[in-house]
This record gives sequence, C-alpha cells and structure tokens, in this order.
Amino acid sequence: MIKNKLARKVFGSAFLATMMVPAMALAQEAPAEAVDYRVGVAKAIAAGAAMSISAMSAGYAQARIGAAGAGTLAERPEVGMNLIILQALPEIIVLLGFVIAFMIGTA
Repeated sequence: MIKNKLARKVFGSAFLATMMVPAMALAQEAPAEAVDYRVGVAKAIAAGAAMSISAMSAGYAQARIGAAGAGTLAERPEVGMNLIILQALPEIIVLLGFVIAFMIGTA
C-alpha cells in the first residue's frame, strides 16, 4: 500500500493516463452502420488495461532486478553482461502488452 500522499497522486495520475492514452489513440469516426458505442469503450478499456498492466509489471520486475544487480555487480564485476540481459528481459512483457493492445484495438 502506498502511504505517501504525493506518491499516491503520482501513481494514480500515471495509471489514469495509461488507461486514457489507448482510448484516444484508438478514436476514429463511426462507420455508417449503427455500432453500439459500448463496444468501442470496452475495446479501449481492454487495450489500456493490457498495456498498463504489462508496463507496470515490467517496471516492478526491472526494479527488483536492478536492485539485486547493483549488489551483485559490486561484488562480482564479471557478471555485468548477464545483468544487462536480465534487465532487458522484462521489456518483452511490455512489447507483448503493446501487441495485445494493438490486436484488441484493430479487432
């Protein structure tokens, strides 16, 4: 639980921004036939959730790996390349979240 008020406001605004950006990015004119607006809203929310959850989980993983890697690097400098690889692996989570958000938006 976040106890600092400023941190709570920053995290909350960042979370809302990550939920709203895909909705604005996927905005388009309605086709000629009548389409229920709730479908577009649900797609935008799902795309935003896919992107934001994957980005936050990758950030959490990178924070943990970075903290452990700094301690390991201080004791054993020869494992530097392994730490760089381990730090880059969580980015795959973000890329997969982006692909899923794109697939949801174009479906």
